[in-house]
Amino acid sequence: MWVYFPKSLIFLVFFLFFIITSHGSSSELTITEATVADIQRAFTDGQLTSRQLVDFYLNQIETLNPLLHSVLEVNPDARAQADEADRAREESNRSGRCSSLGELHGVPVLLKDSIATKDKLNTTTGSFALLGSAVARDATVVEKLRSAGAVILGKATLTEWFGVRSLLIPNGWCARGGQGVNPYVESGDPCGSSSGPAISVAANMVAVSLGTETDGSILCPADHNSVVGIKPTVGLTSRAGVVPVSPRQDSIGPICRTVSDAVYVLDAIVGYDPRDHEATEAASKFIPVGGYKQFLKKDGLTGKRLGVVRNPFLSSDNGSSAISIFEHRLKTLRQRGAAVIDNLEIANIDVIMDPFQSGELVAMVTEFKMSINKYLKELTSSPVSSLAEIISFNSDNPDLELTKEYGQEELILSDMTDGIDGEVLKAVETMKKLSEEGFEKLMKENELDAMVTLGSSVSTVLAIGGYPAISVPAGYESNGMPFGICFGGLKGSEPKLIEIAYSFEQATKARRPSPILPMGQIRDEQCFTSGTKFVIYNSNDMLEERHHRL
Repeated sequence: MWVYFPKSLIFLVFFLFFIITSHGSSSELTITEATVADIQRAFTDGQLTSRQLVDFYLNQIETLNPLLHSVLEVNPDARAQADEADRAREESNRSGRCSSLGELHGVPVLLKDSIATKDKLNTTTGSFALLGSAVARDATVVEKLRSAGAVILGKATLTEWFGVRSLLIPNGWCARGGQGVNPYVESGDPCGSSSGPAISVAANMVAVSLGTETDGSILCPADHNSVVGIKPTVGLTSRAGVVPVSPRQDSIGPICRTVSDAVYVLDAIVGYDPRDHEATEAASKFIPVGGYKQFLKKDGLTGKRLGVVRNPFLSSDNGSSAISIFEHRLKTLRQRGAAVIDNLEIANIDVIMDPFQSGELVAMVTEFKMSINKYLKELTSSPVSSLAEIISFNSDNPDLELTKEYGQEELILSDMTDGIDGEVLKAVETMKKLSEEGFEKLMKENELDAMVTLGSSVSTVLAIGGYPAISVPAGYESNGMPFGICFGGLKGSEPKLIEIAYSFEQATKARRPSPILPMGQIRDEQCFTSGTKFVIYNSNDMLEERHHRL
């Protein structure tokens, strides 16, 4: 029994081994699991180039994507962008300005396939209906990433149409990419809709990624794939050029392996945007002078007041090991100097969690039709120009879109709406009131810096009010399935949330690498040359087992 590794992959392993271990430095570099800071140090020390890093990740994708189905397309210009980043670094080194390049310069980024790029990549939300469509310009967050020197590596899969197409569509499935696979437990739910970015980061197919959230689409994949997800305050990041669901709730945020990496990405993409004027103007007042990385403090938990909400989030859905580990994590929070107020309740939580009662469903199906039709009209070319035409495409192409198997009843329901009416306005007002009398009241009356919950099912509480949250890996069930802890706060509370999340992460170091790490040698085997250590992780047996079962 064996697994086929492409010759290019085998060559790259030995090439990178030679390049990185041939230096006389006493420093250590591990590309798998490398943080942005690790990568930048390697760039600075001449141990690594952006081109080598891009080649490494492209080979990771070539090897693992047939198993995990988390990457839809790779950018044919990624290597050229990496070469340009290397030239810019060399020039900066010659002029003594290397520190001015920034944390993301030369770092590969994967984008969820709903974030538009004006290049050779498609933007399709995983659907064949939008394949070949062309955008007028990059999404604003992509413009900001390019300005920061990041390399756009490709597009990641997602739950098709964000799960808005049908309740029957599994998390992580889309027609173009197939079923995304959790890199920790093959049968485990990868969650959605930003499943591809989370899987890809967890499996070391990219350094950092960007996802979107309307209700749980960053927090849940981060939780289920043992990575960090930041869902910013709505409007902190521009939604311009991103396929929409609800302008009231949509937010763009990073999915990365560490809090610090996610914060570097957040710093790069926040800010006012005239293309998303109302939301970004309202949120721009929250952006701190000097950015967010100043809040990466190991003692960030000291003096914080944290409120634990158990009902209904600590339920039978969580295994006994998750609950016991959660209790241990609460002790860690206390030991690190936080005041933990336990067993708090959110008023009307049953109503908030029911999209029919809260009004979330009524508002969202109406907002989606209006928003997607507007997005489609702004395309320079597209096979479809309205929600109605998307529905027709799915009906006419049942084999491509698996329409008979998965349906499209939610799209049809959305298309039956006729703009913002009294019922929708009432639904929006109901959610506003539920948020004020529920989550906001909880936070203010208890003088909390953050709410703490196990897992990500709290996302709806945060979604309907546009509040921020960070999901951080917290542990693993007995079967290896990851779970996280979610820290949620009031609008604009990202500085406090970052302090809390980073301090918690540094205290626990709970995240462990996916068992499906590639390449070349068994885990923990180390190679030494000239005092520099370059470790290549692999789990050949796991790869072989998956190869023959998938």
